[in-house]
Amino acid sequence: MVNQKQGFIERHGLWSDAQKAAAEALVAQIKQSGIRNVRVGWGDQHGIVRGKTVSAEHFIKCLKDGKDFQLVTAIFDTTNHPIVPPFGAENHLGIPEMIGLPDGVLVPDPTTFRVLPWVEDTGWCLSDAYFGNGAPCPLSTRQILREQVAKLESDGMGMLVGLEFEFYVFRMLDPKLSPADSGYPPAAPEVEMISHGYQYLTETRGDEIEDLLSYLQKNIDALGLPVETIEDEWGPGQIEVTFDPLPPLEAADAALLFRTAIKQLCRRKGYHASFMAKPKIANTFPSGWHMHQSLVDAETGANLFAADGEDTPLSKLGMAYLGGLLAHASGSALMSTPTINGYKRRAPNSFAPLKAAWAKENRGAMLRVIGQGGDPASRIENRVGEPTANPYLYIASQILSGRDGIARDIAPGDPVTAAYDEDRPDLPESLMAAIDGFAADDVIRTELGEKAHHYLVSLKKFEVARFLSEVTDWEHREYFEMY
Repeated sequence: MVNQKQGFIERHGLWSDAQKAAAEALVAQIKQSGIRNVRVGWGDQHGIVRGKTVSAEHFIKCLKDGKDFQLVTAIFDTTNHPIVPPFGAENHLGIPEMIGLPDGVLVPDPTTFRVLPWVEDTGWCLSDAYFGNGAPCPLSTRQILREQVAKLESDGMGMLVGLEFEFYVFRMLDPKLSPADSGYPPAAPEVEMISHGYQYLTETRGDEIEDLLSYLQKNIDALGLPVETIEDEWGPGQIEVTFDPLPPLEAADAALLFRTAIKQLCRRKGYHASFMAKPKIANTFPSGWHMHQSLVDAETGANLFAADGEDTPLSKLGMAYLGGLLAHASGSALMSTPTINGYKRRAPNSFAPLKAAWAKENRGAMLRVIGQGGDPASRIENRVGEPTANPYLYIASQILSGRDGIARDIAPGDPVTAAYDEDRPDLPESLMAAIDGFAADDVIRTELGEKAHHYLVSLKKFEVARFLSEVTDWEHREYFEMY
């Protein structure tokens, strides 16, 4: 680097050789391109981007010293309620570096840098969270995924992940910005549909919102995200976007950028985009996040799920990986479906799974196996996730579950045909049940580490407690007049 004095990043050895080279090139790019500001982002525990906007000159300094950042955000629920007393002895959750809530350091990953096409002269760069002593923050979910990827690589394998997001776009009528609506959390915006009816993959319906889809695609393409398809989904104003396969960390980074970009782009045009699984809007069909995945040979790139013959849909390794996903279906639900609302998309024949089961080309099963007889595109589609899931945790849950399946050669059992009716283990029906399953899974506890595991349990128990303390519309209708 051009700086003579050794900085925080170099002093603690926080970058790979590839990142060092990318940083050198990035300094030259920023100086030549006229970029004024850079958004230094961090994917928090909820998969929401937090961070700071800094001047281009200051960002160049950040490439040496990192950027000071308040890691108090790590103890927030989705509405910024601290899950523990911010200055109590218990706020550290077993992490001494967080006592008193001192600043942490966001270390930019220069390989993630993008120029935002919808913001004038502004760049965007993801970062990793560290403490002032150079230790990685154990609550940083990008680090959790990186550790799982490293374990997979130590086994001589890599992974490819295909993202498939469903979400809604509504026309904004009233953003609810009055003081009375600015609560904790604030009032939801008032919206209307952008199209009518349930018209799955109908060309005319898609054409009705072509201006919007083209606007979104143009900007997403400009970010360098590998969009494969963008189309109207089942519900009115529901959209599905799929991506070409990516390595796991790149896929998670892309998911994070994609969601925040979609919300910003829509808001600028008078729309409201929501990745909520089941909005409380009449005639909306639930949205899911289907994750396609396969393992590849780290040296050759060959698909390790491809079967040798016609008698099995996946290789022996692939079937054991499949068995691992099923064995940890209950334990990993907290990582794939982390909200109370996410469990409300599950119902018989709803395209959302109810049981820990697999099938060949069956969209009612949790795990849909695609490919047979040596097909190089052989893969597993996990249909259990919700679109709000933290992408680092969701992908990490697949790796650790699949690796355990391979290590113990777990048999997945027979495929199902009637996915909602057969006698297979039920998936958690609520976030409360998912917390119990997560807490009871010793493999997940060991893989994540005690601190991260305890933290995620605490985070979600706090969310559940807030939900249970709220008097709902259902309760008021049910009891207020009758009693």
